Amino acid sequence: MDFIEELTWRGMLHQYMPGVEDELKKGMATAYLGIDPTADSLHIGHLVGVMMLKHLQRAGHKPIALVGGATGMIGDPSMKSQERKLIDEPTLRHNQEAIKRQLAKFLDFDSDAPNAAELVNNYDWMKQFSFLEFIRDVGKHITVNYMMAKDSVKKRLSGESREGMSFTEFSYQLLQGYDFLHLYRDKNCHLQLGGSDQWGNMTTGTELIRRVAGGEDAYAITCPLITKADGGKFGKTESGNVWLDPARTSPYAFYQFWLNVSDADAARYIRIFTTLSREEIEALEAEQAADPGARALQRRLARELTVMVHSEADYEAAVEASKILFSNNTADILHRIDEATLLAVFDGVPRHEVSRADIEAGIKLADLLTDAAPVFSSKGEMRKMVQGGGLSINKEKVADPYAPATTDMLLQDRYIIVQRGKKNYTLLIAK
Repeated sequence: MDFIEELTWRGMLHQYMPGVEDELKKGMATAYLGIDPTADSLHIGHLVGVMMLKHLQRAGHKPIALVGGATGMIGDPSMKSQERKLIDEPTLRHNQEAIKRQLAKFLDFDSDAPNAAELVNNYDWMKQFSFLEFIRDVGKHITVNYMMAKDSVKKRLSGESREGMSFTEFSYQLLQGYDFLHLYRDKNCHLQLGGSDQWGNMTTGTELIRRVAGGEDAYAITCPLITKADGGKFGKTESGNVWLDPARTSPYAFYQFWLNVSDADAARYIRIFTTLSREEIEALEAEQAADPGARALQRRLARELTVMVHSEADYEAAVEASKILFSNNTADILHRIDEATLLAVFDGVPRHEVSRADIEAGIKLADLLTDAAPVFSSKGEMRKMVQGGGLSINKEKVADPYAPATTDMLLQDRYIIVQRGKKNYTLLIAK
């Protein structure tokens, strides 16, 4: 497998320096990718870079994931309009361990293979560096003129931000450049991977290697920044980032994100975010063209990513939970799914708190759904809905509007799902 060729057909290659292909043909090459550790989870915006590392390892080369403990304390000015908040070392260490557990789903860290992945933290080699040593041994090799010419710096100094740029942020590209120099010397690492917005910082690294170590064999490879077909920002939903940590984004919500992308996006994303072969993807595209309504691309994309990031069991549970909104025979599923999935399935529906004591006392459904919670404006309206067969509690039809509520109705011992007609849901929360 040719790494550059693989990235090219997958639409994952933005630009690279001349000489990269020859470097990769010499044998096993080592490449690194920097990851910001300001959270204890990756989100899907990180996945393009992570998949670059995965394809690199599949091609027989050695990936290094660099957690930017030192640079994360500063904040990269690239594509930013404001300076980032700083984080402390205990938080960095916690985030590092959490990120490694997630990366292990994509990369082989533990085998005896010569190209087993490594995880490093630049804080480990920067924490003993004094300011005077750094500006003497590193800073003198890169001119201010060179650093000022970078787009990330020019944009921040052009008046887009009233705050300007602090010296701390200005020094970021020099610190990232030193990372490359350190790994070049210490790990025989000749390649840096990253997003296209990182090109300026990455070329500072190759320039530093050339000036300090005399190395003409350091290279940068970038992937494009992923956007949606309509030009919107990739990976953002109304509730924020789509995270890999199931505590932040449930496997069901994660699965649904990929299942609901547009046809145009699915065709791009299935190349970028899976390891399916070109032949498999072309077969899925033909299937999609023959029957667009079946959404073959989206379903396979959602399956591949949910299994890779979470597990086969989580994928199957997400598929099962997806049936709840579109079928009337799912009462048993409602009683089986966990609380996080239940809340994810009914995210955005109206919610009302009701008294648990009232339910334990057997309050009549008519009183529960009018007086206790305004699901219906009147008992008459509710009776008509029941007579027409349009009211369900936890996906089971209600036959008697004056039947008592019971604690058996409480899903996860606290929730009741009320359905009016086919699509109108309300979530009652007993407290």
